[in-house]
Amino acid sequence: MIDDRLRAHRLFLTDVLRKQADFSQTDQNKGIPAPPLQKPADPEATRISLPGPKEWPSDLGSMQLIEAIARRKSRRNFSGSELSLEELSFLLWATQGIRQMIGRGTALRNVPSAGARHSFETYIFIRDVERVPPALYRYLPVEHEIVLVQEIADMERSLSRAAYGQQFVGHAAATFVWACIPYRMEWRYGLTAHRVILMDVGHVCQNLYLACESIDAGTCAVAAYDQEEMDKLIGLDGEEEFAIYVAPVGKRLSSSN
Repeated sequence: MIDDRLRAHRLFLTDVLRKQADFSQTDQNKGIPAPPLQKPADPEATRISLPGPKEWPSDLGSMQLIEAIARRKSRRNFSGSELSLEELSFLLWATQGIRQMIGRGTALRNVPSAGARHSFETYIFIRDVERVPPALYRYLPVEHEIVLVQEIADMERSLSRAAYGQQFVGHAAATFVWACIPYRMEWRYGLTAHRVILMDVGHVCQNLYLACESIDAGTCAVAAYDQEEMDKLIGLDGEEEFAIYVAPVGKRLSSSN
């Protein structure tokens, strides 16, 4: 017999709230404007423009989809080679890149999202990427740029510690951390928002897996991390925005497990 806590968590996996929710009371239906597509960035912060698809080498990501799917696996060991700026650009484009702007708060991207709400911000702990000084950055999908968030002393160790001592999280060439701004989804879906947020982040990370395989890189999705430590390391308040998924990326070793 399951206890009440397990029962409650199982209930969260279902869609029963949809029958109970009063969607007329969501901020969208009250006429409140949609939240912006991305957080504003400090205008004085260092930005690095990323090469767009037309500037990538012709063979970048050219692996056939069937091969990328067949090769996909969680990889925790990396070769130590750097990622090129074009490869980083490709991975960010594949996971949160914008195809078409629909309005102030809506855009079509390269991953699906419930109601095209896209509640995530992408932070990247960059350790070994061509022409990018090691530091914490955030992806700006509207401009297809990365913006410097902060330099972190002993970043590799700090990141591994925030991931409960998982060393490979800090040893990667670039570690992606997706943070969630729940209100972007709540604005439209109210109490039913949170289940689909978790579905959405799975879509995002699967795109990262396949994109990594296509450039002879690898990743491993990580859901075990110290929430308070990770949020503090990035500089998030833990309420209106918080880390929700982690994925270190590095060049692939043929013997990776």
